[in-house]
Amino acid sequence: MARTATINDTDLLDKLSRVFRDYGYAGASLTMLAEACGLKKASLYHRFPGGKEQMASEVLAETKTWLTQNVLSILAQDIPAQDRILNMTQKLDQFYAHGRQACLLNMLSAARMEPGPFTNDIQRIFTAFIKALTQVLMDAGFDKTEAKRRAERTVAQLQGTLVLSRGTGSTKPFRDFLAYLPHEIFAS
Repeated sequence: MARTATINDTDLLDKLSRVFRDYGYAGASLTMLAEACGLKKASLYHRFPGGKEQMASEVLAETKTWLTQNVLSILAQDIPAQDRILNMTQKLDQFYAHGRQACLLNMLSAARMEPGPFTNDIQRIFTAFIKALTQVLMDAGFDKTEAKRRAERTVAQLQGTLVLSRGTGSTKPFRDFLAYLPHEIFAS
């Protein structure tokens, strides 16, 4: 008779995500991952035969799904561009726990400019985010070149404020970024 899972898949991926966000891919040991989930290493391997890489890959896939459903879908809505950006900032605030959680995309990225196991997936997520922001800005009247420049700058600022918040131990940089973004992204 098969044993029943002691943790459901959603909770399991959430707990794994927290470890990867806190310690990165290289820093997250199997012991840490197992303890965070309340499982033994053997149970983790049973659920993820591909080991830590499979765990991170599934966490990344879940993150992509959340971002698609909760951020990219907002940016594609048929409402004023300013409202889309404001709604997006609320979802990003939720996703990053008001600036207390590091970006999983950053924490799973390769340490150098060389490809890592998740490089292609991370690039696709960033590209989709930038493309969606670019479209919002074009809808607001910016030409494609300027819209893309502003979209890339916005994503860079988002990432930078998360790093700065983590490095300073204060969520203020992230909170300030979200507060000013709905105005600054459209400023001439």
